[in-house]
Amino acid sequence: MEEKRINKINWFPGHMTKTLKEIKRLLLNIDVVIYILDSRAPISSINPSLNKLSQNKPVLYIFNKIDLADEQRVKEIAKNYKTENSDYLILNSISTNNSMKIKQKILFLGKDKIDKFSKKGINAIIRAIVIGVPNSGKSTLVNSLCKKSKALTGNRPGVTKQIQWVAIGDNIELCDTPGTLYPNLQNQDVAKKLFFIGSIKDDVIVDICELAQDLINVLNLKYQTNWQNRYQDAHTLEEVAQKRGFILSKGELDIERAAYAIIDDFRKGRIGRITLD
Repeated sequence: MEEKRINKINWFPGHMTKTLKEIKRLLLNIDVVIYILDSRAPISSINPSLNKLSQNKPVLYIFNKIDLADEQRVKEIAKNYKTENSDYLILNSISTNNSMKIKQKILFLGKDKIDKFSKKGINAIIRAIVIGVPNSGKSTLVNSLCKKSKALTGNRPGVTKQIQWVAIGDNIELCDTPGTLYPNLQNQDVAKKLFFIGSIKDDVIVDICELAQDLINVLNLKYQTNWQNRYQDAHTLEEVAQKRGFILSKGELDIERAAYAIIDDFRKGRIGRITLD
């Protein structure tokens, strides 16, 4: 009997270790933490390492990429992130009309420093740091806020490689950081979701077909109508390959091509607006 391969997902390149150490150092002089969450898996986007580092700091949680997510589900989740010391916004960072909302939230969360400096007749500069998992839209958000493409962006994990500071108007300075994952992705259910949303590189995956079938099963369970609208009654990779005409030269079904097609469809919103958490 052939032994089944274990599709263990773990991706933590060296620059992430360096980034976590740098974030820890920077937080000593940071006023507000801006935590970017991917709305397709917002709970899984919370990095325990970053969460621990940002304790005792005002936090603005931004539920990003809402145009690809289940908005009602995201609203239910987001309510839990509003406290005395934290707030949230639900948005799509590529939309330029969100800039004022974000700035207002940053200044509100930094009001203690603003009030303290104001009593001395000084205009305070709020220093904010943008953190999140890879490919969550951090640099796109920074570019939208400063109206210029100062930070590198790309629809793949690992584009931003170093810390970048940019000025947002006269009273806010933003620090864009590289995306960071957990040093050890022990919860493989979380790891799978991070892979599906594109936070983990495709080339670290052992068996793409196994993961694609897992995604099919989840979508059939949670978003059956979305799935059927796209793939009708196909419930396996083989059936998807057959429907799409993914055939190899010898007449065999191209299962791997079907796997990548499904994952690409999910990431680009072709299956509909979905939240996995």
